[in-house]
Parts: sequence; structure tokens; C-alpha cells
Amino acid sequence: MSSHLYILTGSSRGMGLAMAEQLLGPNHRLLCIARNPNEALSVQAQKLNCNIEQWAQDLEHSTQAAERLTQWLALQEVSDLSSATLINNAGAIPHIAPLSASDPLDLARALRVGLEAPMLLTAAFLKATQAWNLPRKVLNISSGLGRRAMASQAAYCAAKAGMDHFTRCLALDEARHPQGAKVCSLAPGVIDTDMQVQLRGADIAEFPDKNNFLNLKLNHQLTSAAQAATQVLGYLARPDFGANPVADVRD
Repeated sequence: MSSHLYILTGSSRGMGLAMAEQLLGPNHRLLCIARNPNEALSVQAQKLNCNIEQWAQDLEHSTQAAERLTQWLALQEVSDLSSATLINNAGAIPHIAPLSASDPLDLARALRVGLEAPMLLTAAFLKATQAWNLPRKVLNISSGLGRRAMASQAAYCAAKAGMDHFTRCLALDEARHPQGAKVCSLAPGVIDTDMQVQLRGADIAEFPDKNNFLNLKLNHQLTSAAQAATQVLGYLARPDFGANPVADVRD
């Protein structure tokens, strides 16, 4: 039986873990990339007869990650595959503070993980699979903050805005090829994850939007990681995926 290949970053927790869990199946093959592999995910995959490989890879070392992916893809048996999909989900939010009060190393890490790594992994994926005669997709997990500015969030907003725009450029590139990949930068809505905990715990003197995030939790307006994963994977499976290179799961 042919398999659908999924490469997923940020797969050890939050929505990334929820997506990985929902992708487990006998005709799916998963490569999960995160700083810390999730052992329970491997156990679950074994029970469901799903082929899974987990890498302990810090995406701050983006060139290393891209080279590793290139080498791994070159070893794959394409005849066993019916599709290949890259999901760039990993991201990093630096300490919440105005740009002038931010740590340069913290900013650099956020941009490497949130923008540089997705670009390099996408380039590696598309180059390594360009001769594969099968459908290919790239799903970049963006954010509404890539489309709306927020105080004390310069690095995160910039990374997600950059992700949106490089996806627009990528869509133009791939449209020139007869079997170009379908690509989309998708905002998944407001999700109840560790990032929300970090936002709610910020110093209101440095983060004027703190009360908005407190109210989202108080008023039960956050989507669970599992629900968000279902919506994102549902969007990925839509026949018109890629028709709009920048989208929102709530559209």
C-alpha cells in the first residue's frame, strides 16, 4: 500500500503534537522534527501501525536542519509514496517586551526558528522532491499577528508576516511548473497553548494587550489544540488547497 508522507515541525507539544496524533495511520508516514521527541507519540504510532521517525533537532540551527532533510529525502523510495507534504508548524516567541528592551540573541532565535528555518526547510523539500511524480504540498502555520501589528511582539509579528509573504512568492514560483507544489500560509485561529500562557503572564506595563488575552481565556474563546489541529488538517485536505496562498482557517 502506498503511503502519504508528512514532514511536521514543532511536533512534540501543542497543536503540532495534536496534528501528529491525528495523522497517525497505517497508510501515513511521518517525519516529526522537534527539539525534544515525544516518546508517547512513538508508542501510539506503533499501536496504530504507523511508520514514524522523530528527530531531535533545534531549528535555530536551520542550515543543519535543511541539510539533514535534503539527505533524508534523497534516501526515500518514491515508488512507495502517493503524496508528500511539509508542514512548517514550529515557532518561537521571545520575551514579551518592546523591541528596544529585547535581548538580541532572543530576537535572533525567534527569527531563525519562525522564519529562516521554514524557508530553508521548504527550499530543501521542494528541491529534493521536484522530480517526484506525485502531489506535493507545503503548509506554513502562520498567525493573525502576521497580518496585524501588536506592541511588544515585533519579532513574532515579523516572522509570521515574512512567512505569509514568502509563501506568496513561493506560490508564484510553483505555478510556473506543470507539477508545482500547492502552498498556503494558514492562520489557525487563537489556540489554548503555551504561547497563550506566556502572553497572559506578561507584564502589562510592557504588554498593553495583556487584558485582551486574559479575557479570551476567561470567556472560553480559545480553541483547543486538538480542535485547531482538526481544522488545520481539514483545510490541508481541501481540494482547493493552495488556491489562496495566504488564508485563515476561520474563512
